[in-house]
Amino acid sequence: MTSLPEREAVNAQKLRSGFSRMRHAFGYSLAGLRAGWGETAFRQEALAAAVLLPLAVWLGQNWVEAVLLAGTVVLVMVVELLNTGIETAIDRIGPDWHDLSKRAKDMGSAAVLLSLLLCGATWIAALWARFA
Repeated sequence: MTSLPEREAVNAQKLRSGFSRMRHAFGYSLAGLRAGWGETAFRQEALAAAVLLPLAVWLGQNWVEAVLLAGTVVLVMVVELLNTGIETAIDRIGPDWHDLSKRAKDMGSAAVLLSLLLCGATWIAALWARFA
């Protein structure tokens, strides 16, 4: 079993509880969003979301459609942040080319592509249902 000093040295956040843990976790989340804003792809997706999220409320014919439209937009942003996290962790290891590093980055990129395709298909279907 790990002793308390060893656990504390690894991650002090794990020792927090209650409101203090939530407050610190929220701060880390905001820091992650700020770091994401530094990435061009995330910034583009966030700006698109600023347009698409209000449009989702207007376009959706009921609350379920509005949530699905908005949800696919938010999903793209979530996947982009995860992809950026993967790329950042791989880059921290070193600049040397390695097949496993390439695979990890390619799979993260593929996840972003799939989320974009899902988002696009959902929006096209909603536009078709509304205007066709």
